[in-house]
Amino acid sequence: MQKLGEKCAVFGIYGKGLDVSRLAFFGLYSLQHRGQENSGIATTDGEEMFCHKGVGLVAQVFNEKIIQSLPGYIAVGHNRYSTSSGAGIEYAHPIEVSDKSMTLVHNGNLPSTTLLVNFLKTKGLEFPKASDSMIITEAIHSIVKEGKSIEDAVEQIFPLMTGSFSLLIMTKNKLIALRDQYGVRPLSIAKLNGGFVFASETCAFHPIGANFIRDVNPGEMVVVDESGLKIKQIVKGIQKLDIFEFVYFSRPDSVLLGKSVYDIRKKFGKRLAEEYLIDADVVIPIPETSIPVAIGYAAASGIPFEMGLIKSRYIHRTFIEPEQHIREQGVKLKLAPLKEMIENKRVIVVDDSIVRGTTSRQIVKMLFETGAKEVHFMISCPPVKYPDFYGIDLPRQSDLLASKMNVEEMNRYLGSTSLNFLSYDGMIQSTGLDESLFCTSCFNGKYPIDLRERADEVTY
Repeated sequence: MQKLGEKCAVFGIYGKGLDVSRLAFFGLYSLQHRGQENSGIATTDGEEMFCHKGVGLVAQVFNEKIIQSLPGYIAVGHNRYSTSSGAGIEYAHPIEVSDKSMTLVHNGNLPSTTLLVNFLKTKGLEFPKASDSMIITEAIHSIVKEGKSIEDAVEQIFPLMTGSFSLLIMTKNKLIALRDQYGVRPLSIAKLNGGFVFASETCAFHPIGANFIRDVNPGEMVVVDESGLKIKQIVKGIQKLDIFEFVYFSRPDSVLLGKSVYDIRKKFGKRLAEEYLIDADVVIPIPETSIPVAIGYAAASGIPFEMGLIKSRYIHRTFIEPEQHIREQGVKLKLAPLKEMIENKRVIVVDDSIVRGTTSRQIVKMLFETGAKEVHFMISCPPVKYPDFYGIDLPRQSDLLASKMNVEEMNRYLGSTSLNFLSYDGMIQSTGLDESLFCTSCFNGKYPIDLRERADEVTY
């Protein structure tokens, strides 16, 4: 299914007496939805660093023996969805430096690494095949090697990181959390048995018994060591959380900017019903993200909600290539229609977004093949017209369906009876938060962080 590629997930924990590698495993397990390409955990006992990473899901990369081989009282972990660079193991996090003195995990993407690359050249260092995350790591490490503290090194490199980042940096005795000036990527703090936990989403705290404290603020550096937690505001923060966290990426049991993701998605559905009330027999979601939206639409419209499409939970990522006939089944490999909920009915089907439109087109075709009389497509965000440069796997602008077609043309392409998108104002108002708190570049082309040399890739 050609869906948006999730951003990555980061998880970190500091706590003497805690089984940090095991807790990191369960933290990453809760954040699996944010990346399925690679997974990795690094730990330190104050003297040595230990690391294991591999290709695949968390449960495929780790087992009991590996977890026991990662001792210590500090851990950082990462689930990766490939963004600007490749998906192979050579790009997996945590990223270690050559002398094993620090390691880093990164959620986000730098559209430009020019400033960092030029800085490294002044140090006589070049890494032509390095990812943005590797370049950040080497730049910070180059300053530490000169005798500066890790905190000073982070502060010096911060202005050169032109893009989005939620970073966790582990040394042999410290854990550092860092968020870009605009807070495009989420990052939260919790307490656990006298220690501290950091995670891309709050949903990672409950399974390990950690208690949420607050978000890491945009432009803020949080340092945890044996003296406790220290906070420094490196630059003035300007909150611009990626609104796609509410639309698609985050788990429904997470909290962002003090708001329940599940509740906001229900409000998206209610607002959709206010903007487009269709005479239909049933409302069905495309699982999983759209379930709360469909519940909200059904409640507001009075049209019954049903699970008309069943998702195969275990065809998530496999290393077995499907044979040609199965490959040609496309969306049918992951979604199965419930005929009794669809046949001879006017169906409203709810999804979170349309990117290229190929998956949506297959779903419409499948619903009609199952016997639907009408298929009305409802989307819980505005048309995605612009590419992303901050960590989402959004394709080139020319590949975005909404960048080359209006809604009527998109409806004809999909083959649906009707196609409706939640309005921009409806999306913002449903959050109950001010528009200024969000990055909405995929909808309006307004990029809060300078794209520098990549600005030419956007047409208006």
